[in-house]
Amino acid sequence: MSFLRRWFDPVRSKLFYKQPSRQETLPTDQGLTIHLRLDDVYSYLIVQQLIQLNEILTESIKPLKVVISSQSAEPPNQMTEEKWRKYALNDAKILAKQHRFGYDDQPELPSEDALKQATTILKNTPLRDEQFLYLLENVFHMLWQQQYGKLRTLYTMASRQATPKNYPERIFNDEPLLVSFFEFGGRKYNAVDNLLRLTRRLKQQKLLTENPIFLTNHIEWREHLMGDPEELADIQAMHPELDLYIALEDPISWLLLAYIKEELAGYYNIQLRVHPLTYHGRDQFDWSLATRLSKRAQVDFTPFCRPTEKGVYEMARLFYSVPEDERIDAIYTILRSVWAKGCDLTYHPHALKVRKSLHIADLTEIDVNAQLKENDAVCSSKAQPDFPVLVLKINEETYTFNSLYRVWMIESIFNNVLEKKYKAENR
Repeated sequence: MSFLRRWFDPVRSKLFYKQPSRQETLPTDQGLTIHLRLDDVYSYLIVQQLIQLNEILTESIKPLKVVISSQSAEPPNQMTEEKWRKYALNDAKILAKQHRFGYDDQPELPSEDALKQATTILKNTPLRDEQFLYLLENVFHMLWQQQYGKLRTLYTMASRQATPKNYPERIFNDEPLLVSFFEFGGRKYNAVDNLLRLTRRLKQQKLLTENPIFLTNHIEWREHLMGDPEELADIQAMHPELDLYIALEDPISWLLLAYIKEELAGYYNIQLRVHPLTYHGRDQFDWSLATRLSKRAQVDFTPFCRPTEKGVYEMARLFYSVPEDERIDAIYTILRSVWAKGCDLTYHPHALKVRKSLHIADLTEIDVNAQLKENDAVCSSKAQPDFPVLVLKINEETYTFNSLYRVWMIESIFNNVLEKKYKAENR
């Protein structure tokens, strides 16, 4: 760990945390833009919200600009295209069920011919503003529900009776796009995951004519989906298990573990297991994003000292030096010392202090690096695009998901498990 990081990270991070996490205003001169791809399943979900969003935008920010890309970007986290496609279709299915989007139970990617026809329809149509958004949503439905007969009819009309239009609020390009996102004030907002964050921003800047009502089934931080004692007891009796695969140098790992341990594990009787990974270079993170997420999750954060590769090793060595049944409390203490107390575990006085708090007499003799690589291999087999990776087991079923943006799935899965259980009992 560099001398500068050890001494300046805690000071800088504490000062950064005290600053307002949100600028008072973002520039509006470029308006609001949605970036889409016709064969991106997340684009399919968000177009179902665009008409409603457009209706409550103030005139000062209209028209809503639509950019449609024809090229996909490289899959994340070294995933193959096939694994990414499978993941995205399943993830979108989960989002659709949670937020009541229209979605096919057996989704398929649109065919190449259908994509070309859809592009021609959207390029050639004289419709603009709200009418164009209605057409856009209908075309997406035709693509993703394989309504190719309807699509072919529209294509025939568009190709014979019209020529491509050149409207400034409608752009077609071939810039690589992995998933749909909004662009506002120089910032990017993931189209589905950050939709509520975007509408909060627009509302703050008085750019909405009404209160936004989107994703009504969204589960807020520190709010439980289940409060009924009988339902809660039923879930607890199932003894759910949750495995977390975490990069120790990533602050999101701390935020996720702390939230689950403090808020969910005891409440639902979840048996937690943590599997640290090798160093993945995630200490170069977005400080503002981590700060904002920590405040929303209400998890202690800063002063911190970002771990290097050696720091990750020392953290893991302490973790594997405690008995297995004490490791959840141990990793909580270790991560908290780094991400909320500014400790550098490559610095002997800091490491000794944490070691004493964990009552470690002798450090482990296992090959820590080999264990971390073994965890990497298992984590990689889960084929997830981001860290942390979560594997939830309940009622003889296994569910795999990832990142802080999917923590709500834990309670949503519990709710779905109970619904199935009660339906089966009432037959």
